[in-house]
Amino acid sequence: MRTELREKLSSSLLFIYKDEDIVKETLSLVDQVLDQYTDIPAKGTWISEKDSILITYGDSLYRDGESGLKTLKSFLDEHVQDAISTVHLLPMFPYTSDDGFSVVDYKKINPDLGDWEDVNALAKSYDLMFDAVVNHVSKSSMWFEKYLSQEYPYNTYFIDCDPDADYSSVTRPRALPLLTEFETTSGEKKYLWTTFSTDQIDLNFRSPHVYAEILDVLLSFAQNGARFIRLDAIGFIWKEPGTTCMHLPETHELIKTYRMLLDTYAPGVCLITETNVPHKDNISYFGNGHDEAQLIYQFPLPPLTMFSFLTGNAEKLSRWADGLDEPVYGTSYFNFLSSHDGVGVRPTEGILTKEEQQILVDATLKNGGAVSYKDNGDGTKSPYELNINYQDALASPEDTDEVRIARFLAAETILLSLQGLPGIYIHSLLGSRNDYYGMNTSGIPRRINREKLDADKLSNQLRLGSNRKVIFDEMIRRIKIRKSQKAFSPVAHQKIIFDDQRIFALERFTDTGEKITVLVNVSSDAVHVHTKVKGYDLIADTPVGDVVILEPLQCMWILGDEC
Repeated sequence: MRTELREKLSSSLLFIYKDEDIVKETLSLVDQVLDQYTDIPAKGTWISEKDSILITYGDSLYRDGESGLKTLKSFLDEHVQDAISTVHLLPMFPYTSDDGFSVVDYKKINPDLGDWEDVNALAKSYDLMFDAVVNHVSKSSMWFEKYLSQEYPYNTYFIDCDPDADYSSVTRPRALPLLTEFETTSGEKKYLWTTFSTDQIDLNFRSPHVYAEILDVLLSFAQNGARFIRLDAIGFIWKEPGTTCMHLPETHELIKTYRMLLDTYAPGVCLITETNVPHKDNISYFGNGHDEAQLIYQFPLPPLTMFSFLTGNAEKLSRWADGLDEPVYGTSYFNFLSSHDGVGVRPTEGILTKEEQQILVDATLKNGGAVSYKDNGDGTKSPYELNINYQDALASPEDTDEVRIARFLAAETILLSLQGLPGIYIHSLLGSRNDYYGMNTSGIPRRINREKLDADKLSNQLRLGSNRKVIFDEMIRRIKIRKSQKAFSPVAHQKIIFDDQRIFALERFTDTGEKITVLVNVSSDAVHVHTKVKGYDLIADTPVGDVVILEPLQCMWILGDEC
């Protein structure tokens, strides 16, 4: 390790551990890890308008007798090709629960999905994002088994707690017990920190050995083709008694240390933080713009877009988007509407009133979804997540197929238009609906949006005509249009336009003169819009004047200048 890097890392570690002996031990362990990674190829340049990310499980598509990753690659090669630049592979490791988020071994691929050769084959056609689920591991992991036998250093890997202490300040994402009782092989009882479930045991980042293990995991991901590494539930990783144990200064400093090491030993690999929290806390993970995460999830976007279409009023979404700071070069927002998880409610705190949040909850329940709640620590609970397919989340019972699809495509057009890197969930790309069978047979609400699809039947649906084909073809077409326009680059500027509350409108423009005016009608009304722009609507492929009638749910990308 270079002297300058060692000094910088040492300073950060001293801030975290407050003990010079622990810092020295950590640096020694870090050196041992770095010795294994001396030739990781540098990744490409910063993201552009040509970049978008497909979010998928490795087995979202299946074919009898074929591993999941092979099936995924063949489907992408046939149907998606270069429309999408990057594939986010949700946890692809052996696991015991939570659909992959209870990892048994970070260095192995779930055999149902394939092996590292399959991952590397996919990496030849697409950039990849890997999931670093590093807040916790499965209780079936080797690390935890060795902890139960109290074998050094594994006896330092987990957080042994006093069950009688006061944990009322701790932020709880799920209404489950914070501590879980385990018994070591010698019969000693241990009460361990389990933020998410009794099968997901939180790691103890106070241990230098845990710090080094996670560095090893991150570098191994980079070595195996990851351009992006998603830090799952990262806001929870540092625990401090008497605090919320969320977004603590040590958490931010830990991310900064991993960033500085990746920048040196795996240049071009980007960290993206997953923190389903209010906006102010979320954007804190940019650090100073150069030292922490390169990308952050834009969590308010899904619920605010949903609210806009449910109410036919884009004012809340527009006000929020207008208040966004423009990221410095080298950082960006990761925009998404749907994912393997549900739609978060907490990110709307301070934006929507409780009555307005209830509109989201009521629509979710009316349209067949479920709502999960968080424990507030005072005996009360609040809506935490809406579990529903996004197409169904926007729907009204009286919708025809045509109207429902138009509303969904309009929402996705907002996603593709905003400044940042768009992430498109595979079930959004494929026009899926609520999977009641998956949710009801498993008892897991999130599985309403995690359906596994027969790849051959899906291909037939996309060839022979179906609602899936309508959505898929139009999504691919709009993604390709976006790729061709520099005004949609993450580094292009953004200006929100306030005119009619029924219209979400903005300008995207570059320093070199490219400009696109975006208009999305979120209502069921036809709206006259004075654009002050004459140009060409890229979506309809037709010229437009400075006054247009925007039909219900119609979208326009107007390429042109002020008249």
